[in-house]
Formats: sequence, C-alpha cells, structure tokens
Amino acid sequence: MIRKIAIDLGTNNVRVYIPKKGIVISDPSVVALQAADNKVMAIGEEAKKMIGRTPESIIAASPLRDGAIASFHIAEAMLKHYIDKVSGSIRLFKPDIMVSIPAGVTSTERRAVIDACNSAGAKQTYLIKQPVAAALGAGIPIAIPAGNMIIDIGGGTSEVAVISLGDVVASTSVRVGGNKFDSAIANYVRKKHNLIIGDQTAEEIKIKIGSAQPLKKELKMEASGSNSITGLPESIILSSEEIVAAIKTPLLEIINAVKDVLQKTPPELASDIMDKGVILTGGGSLLRNIDALLTKVTGVPCEVANNPMECVVKGSGIALENLDAFKKSVLWSKS
Repeated sequence: MIRKIAIDLGTNNVRVYIPKKGIVISDPSVVALQAADNKVMAIGEEAKKMIGRTPESIIAASPLRDGAIASFHIAEAMLKHYIDKVSGSIRLFKPDIMVSIPAGVTSTERRAVIDACNSAGAKQTYLIKQPVAAALGAGIPIAIPAGNMIIDIGGGTSEVAVISLGDVVASTSVRVGGNKFDSAIANYVRKKHNLIIGDQTAEEIKIKIGSAQPLKKELKMEASGSNSITGLPESIILSSEEIVAAIKTPLLEIINAVKDVLQKTPPELASDIMDKGVILTGGGSLLRNIDALLTKVTGVPCEVANNPMECVVKGSGIALENLDAFKKSVLWSKS
C-alpha cells in the first residue's frame, strides 16, 4: 500500500524513492519503441543496451532532453511503468508523487511533467526544484537563515543555486552536463583521430580516464570505433590529458554559471558560502578533479557530496515526507 513516491526524472537516469524504504529503483531513462505503432518494447537497462544497435523498426530514445520532457508519450509510458512496478498495476489508492525539476524550466515544461504524472496515475503531483532537493539530500539544513550553495551537475543540465530559508535566492540553470562532456569527447576523437565513436563509448572514456584538470599520473585506455575516412573498424589509445582538452568548453560554461550566481548573491549570504563552502551533487560531480577546478577558479572551497547521484531523489523523498516543513520549496497540482 504505497501512498507516496518520489521520482528523480533525470535526463540519463530515473531514480524512485519510497519513504521508509529508500531508493528502490535506479534505471537509465531510456525507452525502446516499435517505430510502426509506438508500442513500448523495453524500458531502463534493457532499452539502454539497444542504443546504437537497433534496426530501423525499433527506436531506443530518452524521453528527456536537457532536463525537460522531449516526448510526452514516452515519458508517460516510462512513469507509468515505474509507478506500476513499485505500487502494483491494480491499486486501491493513487499515490502522491514528488518529482524534481530543473530550477530553470519553463511553465510549459513544468506543465508537461505534471500532466505526465497525472496521466500515469498520480493522485496529486508535487514538484521540487532540483537544487533544493539536492541540498536536502546532501544533508544541508536549508530552512535556516544562512546561505548554502549547491552545484548539481546532471546529464542534461547543471543547476547552480544559493539557498536560504528553504528557497532559492539566486540561481542559474545551464543546459550543460554529463551528456555535453560525452559529445565533446566524441567530437574531439573524430577531429583529432578520424575515429567515430558512439555515445556509450564516449561515456566510458569519460568515466575511465576523464578529468577536469591534468592528472599527476596520466591515465590511458583503448577506444574503438569506425575510421571516418575508410569506414573500417579501428582502435586507438587515448590519454587523460586529451580528455582534459576535449571537455574544456562545456566545463567553462559551468564555471561561468557558478561565477554568475556568486555575483548575484547578497553579501551576507556570500560570506556564509565562503565559510561553509560549496557542495557538488549529480553524476557530473564524479568527474575527477572537478571540485579542485571549481575551488581554483572561484576561490570558494568546493567538495563533492556523499553519494552525489542519489542526493536529488533522497531530497525529494524528504520533502514529500515533510510537506508542511517545506511548503515554500514545493509546487503542487491536483490531478
């Protein structure tokens, strides 16, 4: 009898949290459809394995792009799948659902999330801004009159926000995240080595040898793809130094967003941030040395939260369990 469900509807991953149980689902946000009739064939890990390997009759795609719903039909099917998975397809009660959304989404994008949840079987849909949820999940006491700065680097968006008294004081949202790092790596490899690699190979390179700053001990790995001139399969050796150069541009966009928010922050809150430092969350914060790079360019101490990829969904769950305490942080809509 599940009455409350918190969902982190990420560009790359969907996480589902149930109060008192914790995170019960963590899956790639990918859906495989039959091209002819849009019938759902697979969702999650099974669908992700199909990316780049499907015949023309099957489409494997993410319903989210840059943190917002790009395909309503696929998003609704995915949400319904996960709601049914945790609460059963036959239920006596409709669950209340809390979904995290980027702070910078438009009212149309926000409405699309609400409509998708309501169509998927929500009794009532609540929305929470990702930076607020991330701060809650990272264990930051956001309700007190003190400034806390959070940088949430997801797959599609990076959210930078200063939070005080339970709400966002200054923020910016840039549509740059882990996916842009992957694209930058793929573009670099194509230009420098004439090798075409897929998204999953680019992500693997980022995880294995990626870094925001040059490493003392250089890392290397073999990457395979198609030669862009001959079209034949080929393998090359890449170094971590090359990846530092490849992802410089998307990192600069995140740095500029951080500087922009710091410049907009009231002096009293800026003083609090200097004392407490900045917390990094989201999958992008797992990139080697990203905290060191941000500390160096801003002069403000930055550190990565514990389990950074789980902060947003945990925070959404905490807000859902304590709605009265976080009224200012949450938007809601009756279905």
